[in-house]
Amino acid sequence: MALSSHERPAAPAPPPPTEAEPSLGDLIGEIGQDVSQLVRTEIELAKAEIKQESAKAGKAVGMLGGAGYAGHIVLLFASLTVVFALANVMDPAWAALIVTALWAVVGGVLYSMGRKRLRSVNLKPEQTVETLKEDARWARHPTS
Repeated sequence: MALSSHERPAAPAPPPPTEAEPSLGDLIGEIGQDVSQLVRTEIELAKAEIKQESAKAGKAVGMLGGAGYAGHIVLLFASLTVVFALANVMDPAWAALIVTALWAVVGGVLYSMGRKRLRSVNLKPEQTVETLKEDARWARHPTS
């Protein structure tokens, strides 16, 4: 008895294609993409760190400016008041000199405090530098 085409067993399906190992060009392309992504990530990290440190510097500079302005206003009005008060007990020129020396001390203290705060600002992106060093060490001695 002959089997019709519907009853015949199907021919075995061809084996699925095995994935060939990636070519050298593919590997180099992947490495290029990974390096490109790494560089973009490091740049973003550096931007974030610099933005954070710049904000601290801006606040310190703002404090110095505010201290200067406030000192100027106070110097004008308080100085006149104190000079007139001291002029009742001594020569007005000596009274003015004493008041000037007092405000010079106050200005020096404000300057010193502002400069100290400004020195604490670090614009070098420390975390980025450290991760770049780690990346360089990994590139020299990859573990995987």
